[in-house]
Amino acid sequence: MSYQALYRVWRPQSFIDVVGQEHVTQTLQNALLQQKISHAYLFSGPRGTGKTSAAKILAKAVNCERSPINEPCNECSSCKGITDGSIPDVIEIDAASNNGVEEIRDIRDKVKYAPTSVRFKVYIVDEVHMLSIGAFNALLKTLEEPPRHVIFILATTEPHKIPLTIISRCQRFDFKRITAQAIVGRMKLIVDETDIQCEDQALHVVARAADGGMRDALSLLDQAISFSQDKVTVEDALTVTGAVSQGFLNKLANAILDRDAAAGLSFLDELLFQGKDPSRFIEDFILYYRDILLYKAAPRLEESLERVMLDEDFQSIANKIKPEELYELIELLNKAQQDMRWTNHPRIFLEVAIVKLCQIDQKESQIPSSEDIQPLLKKISDLENEINEIKRLGVAVNHDAQPIVEKKPQRSSRRGFQVPVGKVNEILKQATKGDLAIIKGQWGEMINRLVHNQMRSQAALLNDAEPVAASQNSFIIKFRYEIHCQMAMENTKFLDTLTNILNELIGKRMHVAGVPNDQWQKIREDFLQSQHGDESNEDIHLIEEEPLVAEAKKLFGENLVEIKD
Repeated sequence: MSYQALYRVWRPQSFIDVVGQEHVTQTLQNALLQQKISHAYLFSGPRGTGKTSAAKILAKAVNCERSPINEPCNECSSCKGITDGSIPDVIEIDAASNNGVEEIRDIRDKVKYAPTSVRFKVYIVDEVHMLSIGAFNALLKTLEEPPRHVIFILATTEPHKIPLTIISRCQRFDFKRITAQAIVGRMKLIVDETDIQCEDQALHVVARAADGGMRDALSLLDQAISFSQDKVTVEDALTVTGAVSQGFLNKLANAILDRDAAAGLSFLDELLFQGKDPSRFIEDFILYYRDILLYKAAPRLEESLERVMLDEDFQSIANKIKPEELYELIELLNKAQQDMRWTNHPRIFLEVAIVKLCQIDQKESQIPSSEDIQPLLKKISDLENEINEIKRLGVAVNHDAQPIVEKKPQRSSRRGFQVPVGKVNEILKQATKGDLAIIKGQWGEMINRLVHNQMRSQAALLNDAEPVAASQNSFIIKFRYEIHCQMAMENTKFLDTLTNILNELIGKRMHVAGVPNDQWQKIREDFLQSQHGDESNEDIHLIEEEPLVAEAKKLFGENLVEIKD
């Protein structure tokens, strides 16, 4: 085949031809002039950004007969031999197909042999991240301390897959995506040199579709040249790349501005009929509105626009749309794009998105009209006349008077549970051991009935509570926690249910008083001291019988147990 693809014919042969990677080429050129060449390099970055080309240029520069120089001469036998691949000392290895341990061991064994034709033996390992773990381990020591006549250049698009032990032994250079302006400049040079007729806007369409890769851009340009007749037009570039023309996007944006859903769906149907990809279209539409937003924010930064040209229609649409409306448009399109990734019918989501965009309510202006202002001005005039009349009658008007603002009553801070000490003392005066035994005997049954009455949360409050004193018509419950006591005693429904259940169990209605555990001891001691010397109540000291005391009496008998406070 006599014909070669453009990206092969126009592959960079000097550092100056490597477009958009000046931070890499400048560093390598300085190192060449100062003869500070490292033993290993790692070139990482997106596809088609010049990694392998830069590696071959570096291999030519270090072996050029005119070195030290910052650019290979491409005229000496060494440069020509490396370019056409006839010199065996520059070895290109595809790690995707030679990723085993045996291939790397073969390299390791041959590294020690001196080059035959040039000064340095250069190994260019492309897609190095495809090597296996065993292959990386086999390469590790050789990469760290190779012979003085060997240089390793590793190239990869996925540096995160390379072990850190390999990366730390290399000088790393990160190649970045090439800007659309740089790609257009390179393609203009190529079409001028090859006498190809091509519209400038068509080159911009190709550059945007390349997504930062020069090889992709030249492949698309090659395809557009083959598709076109005598001249590469914008329509040819749009057809080849699958992109949508700006004129179509302008028409659809105008339909959305006019809230004309029928026109918007008609334009969309026309677009899909032409075979455009819905996913590609919605991406172009998002970038279109993004460029409108950037244009409104910074009109002078034309180079920051990725998708559009600043024609008259675009500027007119940009002036009509408000920024807050743009945010909503972009958000709706972005959500539709995410939904389209997980469906077999992206057209439906795209049509729904267009209808939603056409139904966005335009926010009305907040500036009142003159018709709204006139009644207000009349009211103000009438009020001024009334004030003047009041002044004429001799009534003083204080303009500095402050309006009286009614202060809301401050809510008192919540205090702890207040025990009804008087009520508790009255119960203690009449408390007997027999009454307490009756309550304790029915305590378990009472809790069970609370559960059956769908009051489980209230019954749970009594799990850590117990009756400690009882009289004929009242009894005292001691709660372990104050908050449980407060919740129980402030719940009227709970107290009524408790009284009704006891009435069913013992045949009489009982009043209830609650006491937290930490306050019960103090109340009991104060009561006992106040009743000291009064022998009329024989059950005073039997107000509360601790479970430990009761168990001791069962084991040893009441005569042998002595209780001391």
